[in-house]
Amino acid sequence: MQSILAQYPLLELLARFTIDIAAMLLLIFGMYYRRHRDKELVTAAALFNMFVFAVLTVLSSVQFSVAAGFGLFAILALFTLRSEQISKIEITYFFGSVALAVICSVHGTTIQFVGMTAALMLLGAWVFDHPRMLRSVDGIRITLDKIDGHALHDPDTMRADLVKRLGVDVMFYQILSFDYVNDTARINVFYRKH
Repeated sequence: MQSILAQYPLLELLARFTIDIAAMLLLIFGMYYRRHRDKELVTAAALFNMFVFAVLTVLSSVQFSVAAGFGLFAILALFTLRSEQISKIEITYFFGSVALAVICSVHGTTIQFVGMTAALMLLGAWVFDHPRMLRSVDGIRITLDKIDGHALHDPDTMRADLVKRLGVDVMFYQILSFDYVNDTARINVFYRKH
């Protein structure tokens, strides 16, 4: 099969693109969206996957130096400096989407190797982010209005306020942003149900 694909570069490109899109759909729509329901990240990761696949497919078919590759990743790193903060889970799925595009687009590997690598990545993501793996603690992103000033300086008071508002045992919280004009705060809350 590989020799047939090598003779027809468009068929090989189509096979690699098919593996990439199928794996990305399973990772981003099948796993991430079903578990975390963040439409914005799903759209961004899916489109970023396709764009990275296209860029790397073109770059892998021409002479491309390692220095230029590091320059490309430096440019990608600037996006994180100019973007709003995203959670560890979100950045992990986003990186997984990019990694699938890289694995599938770079020439020099067989289609079987690409397919097996993508399958192993998906299996790992499914296992490690499965709700039963870490079922003792759940997380939610909330926006609070009416911020009590004393609660921000005293973590125990803030935690008690979150317990009272949400009716769950708050294990940990992370403040993402404050808006003093509108008196709101965006917070990630990690909790255990009573």
